[in-house]
Amino acid sequence: MQKKVHPAKWTYANIAEMREQFRTMGLSLDWSREIATCDPEYYRHEQAMFLDMLERDLVYRKESWVNWDPVDHTVLANEQVIDGCGWRSGAPVERRKLSQWFFRITRYAGDLLDAIGGLDRWPDKVRLMQTNWIGRSEGARVGFPLVDREDELVVFTTRPDTLWGASFMAIAADHPLARECARTNPELDAFIQDCLKSGTSEEALEKAEKRGFDTGLRCRHPLGVTADLPVYVANFVLMDYGTGAIFGCPAHDQRDLDFARKYGRPVTPVVLPPDADPARFEVGTEAYVGDGTIFNSGFLDGLSVPAAKARIIDHLEEEGLGERQVTWRLRDWGVSRQRYWGCPIPVIHCGDCGVVPVPRDQLPVRLPEDVDFDKPGNPLDRHEGFLRCDCPKCGRPARRETDTFDTFTESSWYFARFCSPKYEGGPFRREEVDYWLPVDQYIGGVEHAVLHLLYSRFFMRAMSACDYADLDEPFAGLFTQGMVTHLTYRAADGTWLQPDEVERREGDRWVTVDGGEPVTVGRVEKMSKSRRNTVDPTTIIEAYGADTARLFMLSDSPPERDLEWTDQGIDGAWRYLNRLWRLVDERLDRLDGETGDTLTDGETELKRAVHRTVDGVTRELERLHFNKAVALVRELSNAIEAFDGRGAVLREAIEVLVRLVNPMMPHLAEELWSRLGHEQILAGTAWPEADEAWLVSDTVTIAVQVNGKRRGEIEVARGAKASVAETAALDLDTVRRILDGKAPRKVIVVPDRIVNVVA
Repeated sequence: MQKKVHPAKWTYANIAEMREQFRTMGLSLDWSREIATCDPEYYRHEQAMFLDMLERDLVYRKESWVNWDPVDHTVLANEQVIDGCGWRSGAPVERRKLSQWFFRITRYAGDLLDAIGGLDRWPDKVRLMQTNWIGRSEGARVGFPLVDREDELVVFTTRPDTLWGASFMAIAADHPLARECARTNPELDAFIQDCLKSGTSEEALEKAEKRGFDTGLRCRHPLGVTADLPVYVANFVLMDYGTGAIFGCPAHDQRDLDFARKYGRPVTPVVLPPDADPARFEVGTEAYVGDGTIFNSGFLDGLSVPAAKARIIDHLEEEGLGERQVTWRLRDWGVSRQRYWGCPIPVIHCGDCGVVPVPRDQLPVRLPEDVDFDKPGNPLDRHEGFLRCDCPKCGRPARRETDTFDTFTESSWYFARFCSPKYEGGPFRREEVDYWLPVDQYIGGVEHAVLHLLYSRFFMRAMSACDYADLDEPFAGLFTQGMVTHLTYRAADGTWLQPDEVERREGDRWVTVDGGEPVTVGRVEKMSKSRRNTVDPTTIIEAYGADTARLFMLSDSPPERDLEWTDQGIDGAWRYLNRLWRLVDERLDRLDGETGDTLTDGETELKRAVHRTVDGVTRELERLHFNKAVALVRELSNAIEAFDGRGAVLREAIEVLVRLVNPMMPHLAEELWSRLGHEQILAGTAWPEADEAWLVSDTVTIAVQVNGKRRGEIEVARGAKASVAETAALDLDTVRRILDGKAPRKVIVVPDRIVNVVA
């Protein structure tokens, strides 16, 4: 809409540009398996899978409160709401009630949770994030009778042990009881409408100011242990979680405490911290959420928290006041999006027949190309040619579904399509999926720990349920790489400046090149088009070559950490490439000399360095520790430069060095390999193997400490006696200065590892 370019033209042009950049970078990809998920030949299989899931009740449609992005004019999943704002537009989200399509991911909640324990090649942090997002909670469903009414307010609580600390009741703005009260209370109705302007994610509600409106209703405590409790409509309670109602226990929940202090409700502690005095313990500005002993709670007094939970649930069930219940934080995946650029949802709405699936022989339902974006909203709603159709059941005029799938739907199964990307008889061949999946190694950003990865795990199960495959987990191994960041600068008016627009720093201010007003100090930000801080690889390649960019990306930091893009880092990588070229070029006339029957000390040292480097680089690459592999390669470069001999040992060292840098700098490595006299390309040459005999050293370096603090190191024969290591350590100048002629109190020797002198 901003560029006034059709999204198909925009997308395919971007694909072509990135494909060319990938090739220029020398990335080794199997281009025969390339797919475009926006292509009808891809999403027609997705539409067929949707219909299969619809038949198996894995898909349904219902009216639901949703996150509405007022800029993109579309619904967002809770996972797509970041800090209360749309993940693409950055606009504060609102709540609206719409009819939406949902994938029934909650059917697999228990299985998705239990299977996390078997994902032993996934990072612990990702497994924890998914565990928390699925959120299995054990607790109790409890009824609070409404005063002067025949019904009750039902809550689900994970902390029934704190019932004696109840201070108020709170219900969601869209709770049926709230809507009932609002019909006769205009002020409450206005408050509810204001609440609906915020998002539906827990994160958004946690960060919002806690606000409430007293409905005038009162609840009796089910145990009769407190006065009647006022019922508030509160902006921090969600209808989709639990029952949409809570009892507030301010002493032991920070959210409830903030609310109680604001509205003058009592705060009664019922969990006593260890070693605290029950007569003196009070809660101030922070709720006590730790473990302890129950007190101020009748027959629960003196019990631990776990024991109290079990006891009170038993009592509630015995008295008919409540029941045990397990709930899940996970909610079904809302996939309806009110936008044009997405896979059309293959259903038709008929006034007589209701929702009717599109016949399979009419798939794919294609996006029309003649759309305009002059008005906000979904152009499909205004496209009569797409909108109007006949009902497949009764033949009467009907309306095509104009919502499209959340694009995470496409990215939830593409990995399976890679197995047989040209197959037309279905999304993939069963036998090829059986062979290739699960994916051996998946690499992606941790920001998709919930979004893409959890959705893919669900989709794999759904595809198996629809007899497309026989597999639950899509990714056997997961590695989460960091983001590329850039030092950026924001001017006083909020606009973003490029680093080359900034001239010098004055204290915490920066002065622009044109001599204008100072701008605020720069900060490291994630690379983003909206912040104008991206780096075009074409510019880097034209100036430095593709290998420089590759080497910098690999060598700057561990891949799991963020990488800060700096001009200095690029220059450093470029200097090493030039150094490597000179290292080989200047020694070409020293590679063919004779080597004696016995290696010299220098040759022995270089040969040992070569095989240790091969061993180390191989291990680090297999662990994805690319920066460590680069460091080892640089060390071998130093060893070669320090060697003043000639002949076969030097040739071996240089050829191994070139073979080791090939994955990092393929273009330079191929050129060097050719200059070394080889006709076969390096890419077709076997990876070097380390000779175990050269990995063992005759000597070992041992750290020397004095009173536990490192003071130097010594080199002794491997397996030397403790007395030899002790003598060498005491002879170090630093140790002798500390002892100052006095004998040590004790010397502790760990053979081949460390000597600790106790002065």
